[in-house]
Amino acid sequence: MSDTPSAEQPQQHGARDAAGQNLQWHDGQVTRPMRDALTGGGCTVWLTGLSGAGKSTIAVALERTLVESGRLAYRLDGDNVRLGLNAGLGFDAAGRAEAVRRMGEAALLLADAGVVAIVAMISPYRADRDAVRARHAERGVRFIEVHVDVPLAVAESRDPKGLYAKARGGQVAAFTGISDPYEAPVRPDVHLRTQEADIAMCVQHVHAAVIASERA
Repeated sequence: MSDTPSAEQPQQHGARDAAGQNLQWHDGQVTRPMRDALTGGGCTVWLTGLSGAGKSTIAVALERTLVESGRLAYRLDGDNVRLGLNAGLGFDAAGRAEAVRRMGEAALLLADAGVVAIVAMISPYRADRDAVRARHAERGVRFIEVHVDVPLAVAESRDPKGLYAKARGGQVAAFTGISDPYEAPVRPDVHLRTQEADIAMCVQHVHAAVIASERA
């Protein structure tokens, strides 16, 4: 391996907004191929779907499968991240958009470092998810959108947190699937129907997609 990376000179990327107009991206001397040689390569796996669809359960099992196979993986759960990075954000459209943006940036950093970042997040709006995909494409990082699909009636029957019942009773406002829309992916990279497939099969499908993306 050469001591001199191919992109030795820092690339100056323009600022992303007016508030950061004097900021410039500063590249280091460790390239992605160098990191990938150590870790096997990073990507973001983005699990989206209704509450109760099975996103978190699949994410937990996928993370363990990847780590046990020798890959670096880290799970970013929507609820967990709202206890820290996304604390204080609301559940209106603006709050959800910012929560998805922050989650996307966190996943992008992990994936760029060579980790398989596994995001489990309702992320109900298509435009927000597409913006995260675009950010990954901009940085040349692989992004795998997984639609964890289940009929609303099935998700409601599971209701692991009791939130559907509260939403039906008017105790929870702006609840996705009840009083707020869920915009399903049009062309997800992986489509899981959790009322038809068990967790092991779902994990197998996503794991296969991660491997296939590395060969593309």
